[in-house]
Amino acid sequence: MAKGVAITGMGIISSIGNSVEENYHSLIENKIGISRISNISTVHADVIKVGEIKKTNDDLIAELNLNSDNNFSRTAMIGTLAAKQAVENAGITSINEFRTGLISATSVGGMDMTEKHYYDYFEKPELVKYIACHDGGDVADKIAEELGLKGMVSTISTACSSAANSIMLGARLIKTGKLDRVIVGGADALSKFTINGFKTLMILSDDYNKPFDNNRKGLNLGEAAAFLVLESDEIVEKQNKKVLARVSGYGNANDAFHQTASSENGDGAFLAMKKAFEVSGLKPSEIDYINVHGTATPNNDLSEGRALRRIYENETVPDFSSTKPFTGHTLAAAAAIEAVYSVLAIQNNVVYPNLNFETQMEEFDLTPQTSLKNKNIEHVLSNSFGFGGNCSTLIFSKS
Repeated sequence: MAKGVAITGMGIISSIGNSVEENYHSLIENKIGISRISNISTVHADVIKVGEIKKTNDDLIAELNLNSDNNFSRTAMIGTLAAKQAVENAGITSINEFRTGLISATSVGGMDMTEKHYYDYFEKPELVKYIACHDGGDVADKIAEELGLKGMVSTISTACSSAANSIMLGARLIKTGKLDRVIVGGADALSKFTINGFKTLMILSDDYNKPFDNNRKGLNLGEAAAFLVLESDEIVEKQNKKVLARVSGYGNANDAFHQTASSENGDGAFLAMKKAFEVSGLKPSEIDYINVHGTATPNNDLSEGRALRRIYENETVPDFSSTKPFTGHTLAAAAAIEAVYSVLAIQNNVVYPNLNFETQMEEFDLTPQTSLKNKNIEHVLSNSFGFGGNCSTLIFSKS
């Protein structure tokens, strides 16, 4: 098995917690973050449930100690909070001491600010400064600026697989010697644009989401940010750093089946998992827990389930669960928060429950883990699939 790239720090903010510790306790204590919308004025407020961070933009501005005339989007603010946590957790005191980069993932970017000021841009010149924060790349620039990072800064936007591809690229940059340290992850805030768009697609549930349940009705949107610090073995050895876990495998595939739907046979998911196993040198039977993408939409769970069946053929599929009943689907941040959850599963030897499950899907004999389970965990596989058929798989291993 390939040794993999070291993870030395993590940071996260989501609807179930404002830190790594808070998120973990919510996961093992069944504390969900799905609720009615309170931070956004929308006609759908009483119709759908979301995984909302219960902090206003003013709360976030105060926490980050930003100037009152700042042009930070909500996505940039929660991303900055998570990235700062990760850097602190990694014990980094000099961000530019080594060749350090930042790869940030987002799909919504600063849409919340665009919605707020769109009709006033041409009437009030003082609002023009907010146009810049619409762009997804502005989120990465803002995070880098707050961290004092002078090295490579890049943005990835491949819908709901964005953060997985951020982690994948960061690992490859270290393995090929291009960088010594990379801060990787993603952030997405809720916005009217997102809510209306997913409502139009008719894949939002009016109740709590039920991944891999035969009677699932759709997803709950969520907002979150999470970042991990990846470092080379040279830095780890030189600074005698604690390694939380390793990125041991990764794979990406585009099945180009449909603009928003996944292949019914799970072609992209199957290829992504297959590539991840090839990179890691692991066999499917060596995986102890699978954090499935598990959005609770009719299409995703059918596609992902069939892909899992293809990967495992006649073997038993390992314990698997979706953590989206806790947080909602956080779009570009999904793979990042679930990377944190995967590392925590390895550190604490737990499999999280797939909440709200009642009835096995009629298409195959797969039943998720429905209660917290303690077991020895060496390797976790985490799936993230995006619109346009962009499928990504990560494998995390004990150091």
